[in-house]
Amino acid sequence: MRLFFDSTKYGMYEPDCGLDKVYISWGHDEYMYQVMKHNKCTLPEEGLYIIRYHSFYPWHTSGDYFHLCDSRDLEMLPWIKEFNKFDLYTKKEKVPAMETLRTYYQSLIDKYCPGKLKW
Repeated sequence: MRLFFDSTKYGMYEPDCGLDKVYISWGHDEYMYQVMKHNKCTLPEEGLYIIRYHSFYPWHTSGDYFHLCDSRDLEMLPWIKEFNKFDLYTKKEKVPAMETLRTYYQSLIDKYCPGKLKW
């Protein structure tokens, strides 16, 4: 293992290596992504990708890291941008009917993540 990295555009990475090969801070998004993968949840690939990368703002809002993206990352970018419209700062003061929300979201959980999840 190298103990230092070249101070270049790519550093320790190969051009177009893909974001899944880039070391990024591990937080709740990555944890949830790993839980979903481990439990073989059936979310579409786009959904799993959104869970994993929607908080990677330097990439999808500032245009950083494009030199490391592979074709899959670029295909998924529009999905991330679309989701971002509903992510932060979209909360409303009036709280919706909780039972309605619970029924709706429980149906999605039952569809894509049936049974008990291993955490």
